Amino acid sequence: MEFEAFHAAHWAALAAAAIAVAAIVALRARLRGPRIGRAVKLAIVAVLIGSELSLQVSYAISDGWGIGALPFQLCSIMLWFSVALLLTGNRRLYEVTFFLGLLGAMQALLTPDLRESFPEFRYFHFFIAHIAIVSASVYMTAVERYRPTLGSAFRAVLWLNLLAVPAAIANWLAGTNFMFLARKPSGGSLLDLLGPWPWYLVQLEFVAVALCLALYGIVRAIDRIAGDPSHSEESV
Repeated sequence: MEFEAFHAAHWAALAAAAIAVAAIVALRARLRGPRIGRAVKLAIVAVLIGSELSLQVSYAISDGWGIGALPFQLCSIMLWFSVALLLTGNRRLYEVTFFLGLLGAMQALLTPDLRESFPEFRYFHFFIAHIAIVSASVYMTAVERYRPTLGSAFRAVLWLNLLAVPAAIANWLAGTNFMFLARKPSGGSLLDLLGPWPWYLVQLEFVAVALCLALYGIVRAIDRIAGDPSHSEESV
C-alpha cells in the first residue's frame, strides 16, 4: 500500500508520537531516579541505533545500498547526535538536537517523505526513528532539566548550515537530495509553501531562525507558567 498523509496509518503514528512525549513528561519525576532513568535512556539509544542499523541491513538485502544510504539527511545526523547526547549528557550536543532534532523530526512526522505504508518495514522504521529522536530531546528537557538559551538557538542555525555542506557536496557529486537541498520532496512537505529552488534555500534560513526562536520561546513560557526557578540553572 502507498502511504497517504493524514489517513489511518499516519494518524496512528502521530498518536504513538504524542503518547511517547506525554509519557515522558507525565513520568518525569519518576524517571529522575538513577536506575530507571538510565534504563529509559539506554532504551531510547537502543531504538535509535537499532532503527538505523536495520535500515542499512534492509538496503543491503535489497541490493539498494549506495551513496543515498549514507546518513547525510538532517534527521539521520540528529539520530546519531541524539545517541551521543543520551550517552554523554553533553550540553552542546543538546542545543543542536533540541532545535534541529525536534524541528526536523516533527516536520518529518507531520509531512512524511514516505511511500510505503503500514505494515511495510519502511513505515515502521520511519516513524519509530523520528519518534525516538523527538523522545531523546524531550527526555533531556523534561527529565534532566536541560534548557536551551537564546544564544543556542542561533548556534543551532549555524550548525544547520555547517551540516548542509557535506550534504550539498554529496548531492553535487552523486545527484542525491540530502537535506532536500537539491529539490523539494516529491511527496509534498512544508517546503511547498516556499518559493522554487534555489530561492527556498534562502527563505529556509529565515524560517529556521524563526522556528528556533519560537521553540525557545515556548520552553521559556512553559517554565514561567510552571514557576520552577531551578530550570534557569540547567540552561545550556
